[in-house]
This record gives sequence, C-alpha cells and structure tokens, in this order.
Amino acid sequence: MVLMEMGRGFCFEARQKRILIDQDYFKADLIFYHRILKCHVIIDLKIDRFRHEYASQLNLYMNYYKHEVMQADDNPPIGLLLCTDYGETTVRYATEGLSQNLFVSKYRLQLPSEEEMRQYLLESTTEADWEEYRKEQEQGKEK
Repeated sequence: MVLMEMGRGFCFEARQKRILIDQDYFKADLIFYHRILKCHVIIDLKIDRFRHEYASQLNLYMNYYKHEVMQADDNPPIGLLLCTDYGETTVRYATEGLSQNLFVSKYRLQLPSEEEMRQYLLESTTEADWEEYRKEQEQGKEK
C-alpha cells in the first residue's frame, strides 16, 4: 500500500538497514531503489520535531550509499527525512551546504479529515490542474 502511494518505480530493499561505518553501526529506516530515477531513496522516520542532527545523520547515510553501494550507471541517492513537525528556518540552516537531494517534510500520524483534504485541494490546485485531470479521466474512459 505504501509503495502505491509513493508512485511508480519504487522497489523495496530494506527496513532498518544496518550500515557499518568504521566501528559504528547505524540503521537507516527504509531503503528503496527507484527504477525510473535509477537511484536509491533513503527514508528516515522521526517521531518528533526536526532536530539539526537528523539532517546530518541522513546525509551520512546518503554519502555511504554514494560511495559504497551506488553503481556506475546510478544517480546519487535521495534522502527523505520525515518528522512530525519542523521549523523552516532550522531546516534551512541545518541543510544549507548539504546535498540538494536531501528533503525534510512533515507527516501526520493519522489521516486528515475530509474537510481538511477538501480545503487543501482547493488551495493547492489551479484550474489548469483540474482541466488536466478531466482530460485524463476522459482518456481513461475511452480505453
């Protein structure tokens, strides 16, 4: 179910992947390989507000994959850090100068209400988005 929500191309590789660097073990929460982008996607899940050390930890995992796992024809890994909340300024300062493939986002422990979803859709979609959606729906019916 989670893979379907993420979109096409994701292949699950590992959960709680142990990584040995020097004499220390680390654990990356979720590892995927994206067939279309040709890169690893490393997801780190945190059950609290973003802290600067989380960005450093994920950057460590990304660099490990870039140097130790990545194949010659792969693209550099992408890191996704999901927290329950974050401060935009803290994230900006903590990630400035790090890989542009490291992203921080907020997640919810429960689905938003129907009204919250409706409001989000109304605020975040344009008329062009709705027109494209209608065309896709019509094309689907023709097939």
